[in-house]
Amino acid sequence: MTDNETNYYHVFNRGVEKRDIFLDTQDYGVFLKYLKEYLSGKDEKQIREILVQPLDRKERDKIWKSIYLKNYCQEMDLLAYCLMPNHFHFFIKAKVTNTIDRFMHSLCTRYVKYFNAKYKRVGPLFQGRYKSVLITDEGQFMHISRYIHKQALILQGTALQQIQPSSYLEYIGERNTQWVHPEAILDLFEGTSGNNSYQEYVIEAMRSPASHGDEGEI
Repeated sequence: MTDNETNYYHVFNRGVEKRDIFLDTQDYGVFLKYLKEYLSGKDEKQIREILVQPLDRKERDKIWKSIYLKNYCQEMDLLAYCLMPNHFHFFIKAKVTNTIDRFMHSLCTRYVKYFNAKYKRVGPLFQGRYKSVLITDEGQFMHISRYIHKQALILQGTALQQIQPSSYLEYIGERNTQWVHPEAILDLFEGTSGNNSYQEYVIEAMRSPASHGDEGEI
């Protein structure tokens, strides 16, 4: 699943000493907000048009920061994610060399600053540098999004319930998010629900978890 310009990676990291990195719903929300800001396209012309309107200083400063905030939407696609109490998983399509390093440094540094300020702590939050696994074949490509989503789901009878933030809802057509890109994976299935669907693909794995690998287990 690679070519001269594009590579697919499973990227993950966890808290130092396996400690929780998300302690409440606000923490999850802030992390997702940062993902949105880094991975959504920016209409700078529209932003500058807003700046000519009457704004208080706080609003104006916020808009200027959004203009100069680093952005990676042209360099990578986020195919899937899940956030767990003490770790997270990403499935990333990288279009530019070293973009994941720069993206992960921006995201994690910013989140650590938020977390340490909120909880009045100092020092590292994550267990060193993030880990990444290069996806090299079709089997891995199909499996990795399912592996990621399984972390965030529980099987209740014949239905799946999401208990942790993840991109699973984008994969079953219940939510559309600009900065999540499930299309390449969903193209391999006949639909989002029913026979031969992505949803059934995940349910099948939840019913017999021992039959599937633990790629990227952390």
